[in-house]
Amino acid sequence: MAIKDVAFKTKGETKSRQSKTADGMGLYLKRIFALMFGAVAVTAVASYMTIWGGWFIHLINLQTGGFTALYYILLFGGLALSIWAQVRAFSFKPVVGALLLCLYAVLMGVVMTPLIVAVLAVNPASILFAFIIAAVMFACMALFGYKTIKDLSFMGIFLMMGMIGLILVGLASFIWPAMLGGTFGTIVCFIGVLVFALFTAYDMQNLKRAYAVIGDDTQKNQLAVLGALHLYISFIAMFQYLLSLLNRN
Repeated sequence: MAIKDVAFKTKGETKSRQSKTADGMGLYLKRIFALMFGAVAVTAVASYMTIWGGWFIHLINLQTGGFTALYYILLFGGLALSIWAQVRAFSFKPVVGALLLCLYAVLMGVVMTPLIVAVLAVNPASILFAFIIAAVMFACMALFGYKTIKDLSFMGIFLMMGMIGLILVGLASFIWPAMLGGTFGTIVCFIGVLVFALFTAYDMQNLKRAYAVIGDDTQKNQLAVLGALHLYISFIAMFQYLLSLLNRN
């Protein structure tokens, strides 16, 4: 009888630990997606305010049709901020990390306005279509990354190479804008959507695994902010590439 009682107690404790882990994981994921979609909302508001206030005119050089120095400062400033925030993610308090995510979202909203303004002039409905497609793709890939038992870590190096390639192409297009016209531009958009869709699944699996390894609550909150930043970048990048793809003409 004593052995049965011990076995029953052990099973009960195991179920209790599993229940606490599941509850903790659920809260952790809710925090990540709340921060991520909150950042998306901030980006939308920042973009709307920039357009509504007419401030986007300071980002465009009307004489050359290119961008002003302010645009490049905001663009590269945002890129530097995102890299710095990722490197220092576990040095900040979670609140500070969330504020940096908000600041980055504002910068992204402002930087996106020239594209949004151009699309509004020719095909406004494509903004909604691009957002819906990006949201569906994001949800599917995030669910796949969370549920799959296949190890996706092998994709890391290839995805990083793909992202670096996309950044280099983007930088080159500032010097030679015509290079993103025609078929090459369409291929770049398709690759961009694919890379960041796969990044979504890759990051979700890593965030799930990291939760099981990190025991400290503060670090879990810091990881939630870092995960929200990664997923936010993937979602916004997919949206921009899809929007460009829908307006290739």
